[in-house]
Amino acid sequence: MSMLTPPGMGGKYRITGDKYPRMRRPRRRGRLVFATVASLAALSLVGWGTLQLIDVFSGGGDEASAAGPKANCSAGVSPSPSAPSAAALPAPAQITVNVLNATTRTGLAKRTAAELKKRGFKIGDVGNATTAYDKKVKGTGILLGPSSALKTSLPVLGTQLTAAETQTDTRKGADVDLIIGAAFKNLTPRASADKALTALTDPRPTATASASGKGC
Repeated sequence: MSMLTPPGMGGKYRITGDKYPRMRRPRRRGRLVFATVASLAALSLVGWGTLQLIDVFSGGGDEASAAGPKANCSAGVSPSPSAPSAAALPAPAQITVNVLNATTRTGLAKRTAAELKKRGFKIGDVGNATTAYDKKVKGTGILLGPSSALKTSLPVLGTQLTAAETQTDTRKGADVDLIIGAAFKNLTPRASADKALTALTDPRPTATASASGKGC
């Protein structure tokens, strides 16, 4: 009889061998699964919180302003709020221009009016400037019209003489004046004027690059 066999027991209950049987506690898989799920949930929560902090400090969480300047800023686009609306701009054929000479050079108004007519503008009065401007315009010229033309006819006419000064008066009617000044030589070259007119009537967003990444 083996020393492992309790007294009084034998036969099929007899224990043989010289090693104790190993007694293992039953595995508790439920706890292991729970611990794994809890760990994953904690990691997910930490990751979500980190993303929220990054979003807040980077300004990306401001969805209310995403459709405004921020959207343009993130796309590298610079809006032009002061530019006239393309839909409100008349075509050159809808603008009547009075060409007035405020210099001592003769024939200047007639030649300029003929060139403007070739470029599609309607021509009104052609002659010398009034006393208020005659021999008093030192620059290239003055574009003069009613206040209603400030964002309509005058910008279109301005593409033909880009260095001219724009002014308004209290006149009635839609006609505008091109008053030729002492520094005038010629109208803006037609190719450049056409390009400026196209950009004015069909504006597109201008991309701006910032080397430092500031301003957004």
